[in-house]
Amino acid sequence: MHVTSRGHIIQLDGIRFIAVALVLLAHLTDTTLPLGELGVTMFFVLSGFLITRILMQSRDKLKNEPGGFKKYIRKFLIRRTIRIFPVYYLCIFILYLLGVPSVREHLGWLVLYATNIYMAINEGWMGSVDHLWSLAVEEQVYLIFPFLIFFVPRKNLLTVLGVMGVFAVLLRFYFFMTGKSWIVSYVSMPACLDSFAFGGFMAWLQLNKKEAFSNLFSKKWLVVLSLIVWFLVYYWSVQLGLQSDPVNKYNVVKIVGDRLAASAFSFFLIGSAAVGYSGLMALFLENPVSVYLGRISYGIYLYHNFVFNHYHSYTVPNHPIVRFFNKVYRHFPQLEHFPPFQILTVVAITILIAAISWHFFEKPINELKDKYAR
Repeated sequence: MHVTSRGHIIQLDGIRFIAVALVLLAHLTDTTLPLGELGVTMFFVLSGFLITRILMQSRDKLKNEPGGFKKYIRKFLIRRTIRIFPVYYLCIFILYLLGVPSVREHLGWLVLYATNIYMAINEGWMGSVDHLWSLAVEEQVYLIFPFLIFFVPRKNLLTVLGVMGVFAVLLRFYFFMTGKSWIVSYVSMPACLDSFAFGGFMAWLQLNKKEAFSNLFSKKWLVVLSLIVWFLVYYWSVQLGLQSDPVNKYNVVKIVGDRLAASAFSFFLIGSAAVGYSGLMALFLENPVSVYLGRISYGIYLYHNFVFNHYHSYTVPNHPIVRFFNKVYRHFPQLEHFPPFQILTVVAITILIAAISWHFFEKPINELKDKYAR
């Protein structure tokens, strides 16, 4: 396992890169595979793992100190605020000044990190800001996990995480049976909790059962097996849809089983990275390019929908990237029917913006965490 002097697991940056790459691929192409959903689930499981681990270590350090909970919650909130809020609100502010309709129409929901709640209530998307639902889910989870980790005895934490995971699966089934749109099951925070529970279990296992953790995630064949299971669930949902309702692919297998299978795969993929891959996988995850793109993945995810999205950018009048492509196609018509050109161009622009954001805004602010959250 390649770990920095500060305990940062290098291969997890490579996992972040894989997750954000899957989201970009889904939004820049018309692929039928649920790659974007898989990428988001990876982020949820990874967040559950890292946040639970950080909180458990902080609790063990501060629990018996005078004012321990106050120090614990203050440290967590300051570190999360410094990392997440500045670039998020800067992005919203700039887009508001530029007059982006979806930002101006839904400003209150965006400011309150409640876009997923808006989508669940209205059972629909929000245009270029719709990808921010997953960030809203994470922030809402951050409101409950610090209390959960601090006040639930360590011996009971696994039971609570298990109940949380089962509840999320049953809630998705309930939404399906009561005729709710699939969007409700997809974006509601409580219906996402099985992903975070998988991550929390991984953190508990690493901190309490180190040998069992190492033994489990040293079995790399489990990553392959869980990936096959995820694909079989997808295939089952497609076949069920063709038999029952070809127009609506969101059947019970898709709504209830896809996130569960994706969470299980992410669990083994991430846990194996925490133990450490070897061979080609290690070369890929620890490659400087993969590590760098993983470190700026938050910015890539935040900005990518505003740069371009296959599903809605063409509907936006005078979208700058669409205008750019149209101008290029007038001079080089052969590129219009060459999708790799469009994909690579959009990815390059997105990475450039995210890199500028990281080096000149996010990183300098992020370095304040150690000063204000000791």
